[in-house]
Amino acid sequence: MRDVAISWRTAGFPDAPRLLPMRNHRVVRVRVCLLLAMTAVPAIQCGMASAQTYPAKTIRLVVPFPPGGPADSVARPLAQKLNDVFGQPVVIDNRPGATGTIGASLVAKSPADGYTLLLGTSNEIAMSPGLYDKLPYDPARDFTPITTVITFPNILVVNPALPARSTKELVAIVKSNPGKLNFGTSGIGSTNHLTGELFRAAAGVKVNFVAYKGGGPATTDLVAGHIEAMFATLPSAVTFVKNGKLRGLMVTDGKRWPAVAKVPSAKEAGLPAVEVLTFNAVLGPAGLPAPVVERLHPAIVKVMHTPDMKERMAALASEPTTMSTAAFAETIKRDFAKWHKVIRDNNIRAQ
Repeated sequence: MRDVAISWRTAGFPDAPRLLPMRNHRVVRVRVCLLLAMTAVPAIQCGMASAQTYPAKTIRLVVPFPPGGPADSVARPLAQKLNDVFGQPVVIDNRPGATGTIGASLVAKSPADGYTLLLGTSNEIAMSPGLYDKLPYDPARDFTPITTVITFPNILVVNPALPARSTKELVAIVKSNPGKLNFGTSGIGSTNHLTGELFRAAAGVKVNFVAYKGGGPATTDLVAGHIEAMFATLPSAVTFVKNGKLRGLMVTDGKRWPAVAKVPSAKEAGLPAVEVLTFNAVLGPAGLPAPVVERLHPAIVKVMHTPDMKERMAALASEPTTMSTAAFAETIKRDFAKWHKVIRDNNIRAQ
């Protein structure tokens, strides 16, 4: 019978014999398994202790967009509230670029210990994966979904000089001038571009999409009259609608929104296919320990539904929206499938 070499040293017993006879293989297997299990106990206990004491140091919340933007405006009060709950600093780390994919990639490649989290949006989680041939992460594989924190619709806005006071009137104008009206976007594959593609298909119209380097420059040109229309995020456009610099024709939801209560819903406008809600959400790297998720999830849910956070989000024309981790994972899958179809049907690629 042949002897079998067993590496006891790797099991933490350097003084044990290196060879055991094969004829006692059943006994050997039992003893080896027991000894290996004994060495694993401290590691398991350490992991449990780490989760039980989480958080024990500063948490970094990565925002993949510039300071002062809509996502940043949600992340900062959230971080402050979590700081109060946990008794540990929660700091914002702005990592803008490539429609949010730079910051998302950073979190995807971080240790799964709960100390680096992402304040993600629909852009980099549900849309970008269909736009890039080689995205540096897979949203379904490289993240642990924790919960959404807010949702908000887009709003169809036009320059007041355009003689369209309803979506129906705008569609009539576009149909009489096919391909001549310019719709601004914050970039190829952005939420307002893809929502515009939904509108174009649902209304049966032809428009010219003009890509800008962000929603701000596009809105500025719309107010100045250099372009005629766009689907802006409601938080970014609400002030312009209220002060009359832009005219709101439709919000991309099945209901009206309090911030612009006079603006009809997509359903009321006869275009239910253009119902679009964008989310902001908290995610961690893949493999985040369940006890850490179980610590984070209820804390975030509680914070988002406090009266002052509801008031803050209402000021941003958003609604606190939280859900279970399982429901959030399903939301990502559903939104990805929806946007992937829009991207594929229109042959859209990131530039």
